[in-house]
Amino acid sequence: MHRTTDRARAPRADAQRNRDRILDTAEQYFSEHGVTGSLDAIAKRAGIGAGTLYRHFPNRETLIAALLTARDDALVARRDHLRSGSVSAADALDGWLDAIAAWAGAFDGLPEPLRAATTTGSSPLSVTCQGFITTTEEFLHAAQDDGSARRDVRARDLFLAALATSWVGGAALADDASAAALADLTRNGWATTTPPERHDTDHHDEVQERP
Repeated sequence: MHRTTDRARAPRADAQRNRDRILDTAEQYFSEHGVTGSLDAIAKRAGIGAGTLYRHFPNRETLIAALLTARDDALVARRDHLRSGSVSAADALDGWLDAIAAWAGAFDGLPEPLRAATTTGSSPLSVTCQGFITTTEEFLHAAQDDGSARRDVRARDLFLAALATSWVGGAALADDASAAALADLTRNGWATTTPPERHDTDHHDEVQERP
């Protein structure tokens, strides 16, 4: 009976080892060649057949999504820190957008499949992107509520802007200052240029109280 159980468990253990080997190899390969690198080449480097790779990861987006999941802990820690109230709402939003840009820069070319995932619900990256947009809305609404962000700004656009910032970092025409410059332009775009409305109201009240 024990041997039967062992035989039943063996394929699952082998499958897990193959999956881990694929992910480790893909992490290295995509770091070297970008996310457009050959999946067949990844399978060959991992020492498995292409069919085994595709059984675990039917397409490129599924493999990318699995690799990004491994980076969730650091991103969640960053999000929770920004939620803690240790910085202003504007700085929290700015910090979150910086975190997205850094996350999207894990591999060369990554912003493109993420951008594409925002236009379809069929990509395994779609749920990931929607989660980021939802969190961006949270930080944006907090900044809008305290008057530091414009009311007409949308979280979806800020998420795409963060992807653009990440993409610029690897663009042929970019230099070391390009990504930071674009991030500054993005913040200048969503930040208000006048004091929050409550300050104007307080001033108005003071004027009304004068004899």
